[in-house]
Amino acid sequence: MSLGNVWAPTENARYGIVCPPADLRQIGKRKRLLSKRTLQLTDKVHDYLLSVSLREPAIAAELRRETASHPMANMQIAPEQGQFMAWLVHTMQARRIVEIGVFTGYSSLCMALAMPPGGQLVACDTNAEYTAVARRYWERAGVAERIELRLAPALQTLGELLQEGEAEGFDFVFIDADKTEYGDYYERALKLLRPGGIVAVDNVLWDGQLADPSVDTEDARALRAFNRLLHKDDRVTISTIPIADGLTLATKRHPHDTPG
Repeated sequence: MSLGNVWAPTENARYGIVCPPADLRQIGKRKRLLSKRTLQLTDKVHDYLLSVSLREPAIAAELRRETASHPMANMQIAPEQGQFMAWLVHTMQARRIVEIGVFTGYSSLCMALAMPPGGQLVACDTNAEYTAVARRYWERAGVAERIELRLAPALQTLGELLQEGEAEGFDFVFIDADKTEYGDYYERALKLLRPGGIVAVDNVLWDGQLADPSVDTEDARALRAFNRLLHKDDRVTISTIPIADGLTLATKRHPHDTPG
């Protein structure tokens, strides 16, 4: 049975009612074909997802394994998120990137490997110990010359970039640092992004805790406030993807774009 035949509109279509034919309705009684909400990823489903989709470079997998033993290993993004961001950078042909929050360098490594020749990634962090691991892997992967690590508070670095005349000079910004400063990071990121550029914001679901009103930590309050701000911001178009800990993509509108 071909899909074309399965989904051919019935006679009711002329009245604005499109129903699947009887044979498909019978199939639906036996087994649900589609889901109207995001699938819950059990360990088994997650393992399957990785087995049929993950194309992790060997150097990235090695970095991920080394970081797994780190006391703060939960700060590293998931491999499927790293691959998604690399795909996004490659698809955009993003030549200039800002990363806010480096840790041991997995996300910056994934993005740098996907950048076109001549690309530049400005990596913002304050921890020399953690980023020493990142530097080592950037060198081994042959992308160190693409990455400029600035060890200073991110807001300071972002301000310096603006002072250096870099407004609207970047294609992509990834935010994954101090949650209480997300709003300030975001405002500076928008100034640095060209129209049509994308800011990606990590941890916007916060392990599901943001949906629980009893969770009232400083980080949770900050993330809820940021999510509300971004939801209403007509300077961007947005989509939140339930990958890993939640990733929101916001595209900076062109001046002539109609909000909506």
